[in-house]
Amino acid sequence: MGNIIFLVLVLASFYGLGKLFIKANIPQWKAYVPFYNFFTLSKLLNKPWWWCLIMAIPGVNILMYGVYGFNVARAFNKPSNNDLWFASLLPYIFFVKIAHDPTAKFVGLDKFKIEPSKIIKNWVDPIVFAVIAASIIRGYFIEAFTIPTSSLEKSLMVGDFLFVNKFAYGPKIPQTPLSFPFAHHTMPVVNTKSYLEWIKLPYFRLPGFGTVKNNDIVVFNYPDGDTVALNQQNQSYYQMVRNAYHEISQYNRSKNIKLNDAELKKQAWTQVNSGDNYFGDIVARPKDKREHYVKRCVAIAGNEFEIKNGHIYINKVEQKMPPKAQHNYFVKAKSEFIDKRYLDNLDIYYPEAFKVVNAITETKDSILGIQPIDFMDENRYYPMEDLDYKPFRNTFTKNKDTVLYLLNMTVETSEKVKADPNVYQVIVKNEAAGKYDYKIFPHKSTYAWNNDNFGPLIIPKAGLTLPIDTHNLCLYQKVMDTYDDGIHHITTEGAKVLYDGKPITSYTFKQDYYFMMGDNRHNSADSRSWGLVPFDHVVGSPFFVWLSVKYEENNPVSGASFVKGFFKNSKEGKYRWDRFFSYVDAGNLVSIKIPFIITVVGLWGYSRWSRKRKEKKQKEKK
Repeated sequence: MGNIIFLVLVLASFYGLGKLFIKANIPQWKAYVPFYNFFTLSKLLNKPWWWCLIMAIPGVNILMYGVYGFNVARAFNKPSNNDLWFASLLPYIFFVKIAHDPTAKFVGLDKFKIEPSKIIKNWVDPIVFAVIAASIIRGYFIEAFTIPTSSLEKSLMVGDFLFVNKFAYGPKIPQTPLSFPFAHHTMPVVNTKSYLEWIKLPYFRLPGFGTVKNNDIVVFNYPDGDTVALNQQNQSYYQMVRNAYHEISQYNRSKNIKLNDAELKKQAWTQVNSGDNYFGDIVARPKDKREHYVKRCVAIAGNEFEIKNGHIYINKVEQKMPPKAQHNYFVKAKSEFIDKRYLDNLDIYYPEAFKVVNAITETKDSILGIQPIDFMDENRYYPMEDLDYKPFRNTFTKNKDTVLYLLNMTVETSEKVKADPNVYQVIVKNEAAGKYDYKIFPHKSTYAWNNDNFGPLIIPKAGLTLPIDTHNLCLYQKVMDTYDDGIHHITTEGAKVLYDGKPITSYTFKQDYYFMMGDNRHNSADSRSWGLVPFDHVVGSPFFVWLSVKYEENNPVSGASFVKGFFKNSKEGKYRWDRFFSYVDAGNLVSIKIPFIITVVGLWGYSRWSRKRKEKKQKEKK
């Protein structure tokens, strides 16, 4: 309905513009030709002809409509504040209003060449066009982005401020064009929705420089972000429902309460959707307003993807591990020697280092020479006093001379720890094959997958047809009923799969899909958790880091002060100077600080020389 109303308003503005053209002695038909009408209006107002080109850019053209309205009001002798506000906010209706106003006569804008209001000349005009220019750049070329999580640590780090190239895979036309400039989905300070869904445009992508390839680092709209609990926006709504289902199931089992699966799902859904203070209101978000995530594309459309013991296989060929990939490692030590400064010197991310070890598998227990703790169950939370914890949450002992740590680090860092004389042994913590994890896609016990053993899974490609049955439906159901071709109703009836009520045995995919993972393999919510990423969710590729800052809550030893950090090096201070002004190449940063400084100094020198040259010529003329 919103789209229809907007179309009616645009057509009404064309009608009103036609009447105004008559008043200005311009042929009326020119008002009815899209874009040419605004080209003609630009000439009439003595404004740049290229203004009409902005009217072709969805989202920005709504702002530009107001700019035209403001100037039309003045040119047709309606310069009062009420008329200017009306024309700027509702230009569609204003064109019709003054078209039938006998006092509205074309007088031009000559008397406004010297602005009667300095506020308009010095502030309003520059700000409006700065917003329009920035909106075009941000929407279609380059957008600023901050790394919010450690998913790609150490390739791209928490606190990296970078630019995303939207032409890498083609910029998308905004599907929700009525939005506040520079706010993605939430207004700053007031914490309310920054967009209106009155107008919805279909998905369309302009041509880009290339396609998504294996191992590309990609920025995309988070697929699970279609539904959000406002008080827990950093968590997946669907995972919160699964967690509630799991907790209710565990509780009922302990109390010998028997409920069928449908009743358990209903209770879990009710718990999360209750609107209480913990979860808050549950809202839906359109595709282009979902949270931005950044991950590495480990499998592209058409690939067969599999993880075996933490190693990725594409089409049954083992892939090279990213050089800065991180894993969880058990560190068996002689004494409790690891403190925050030790971790800081090794550049180990603290929140990941200080995890509670809920359980150790029997396999790893035997390798590490530590006996299992009989009462421990990985699906139950244990308070601190239940274990013989030392000062750090991730540390506990089983005997007098052994301390066990769980550290998240790169292979290179693990070798440094292994070489420490206080360490007996360092071994990667992998989950055993066949061990089901309800948090892992597709969240069905019939697919006993986990973070370290996953698949095989065929990644859908546009035009690819795969057989579909009641067993593998869970792998592709969200693709089929949500992502691929609009909303569809998929159910099962015995051994049959029904697609909008019709039985199917196969499905042909409409677009490409991708499997995204973080380099921080044991601390990343990625496609292993929530499934596939459709191509229409892909935003672009990070290409330039201009600033990198440490946050005190993550690195409490280094960089406690913004000001003092200016006088410290990257390890001791707030700022990672080595990451400033670097372009991103396959996850690695290549510094261009020296060329950047030379360019800036060169431009400054040239500007100074040019100005002095002009001053000298002016003196010679005198």
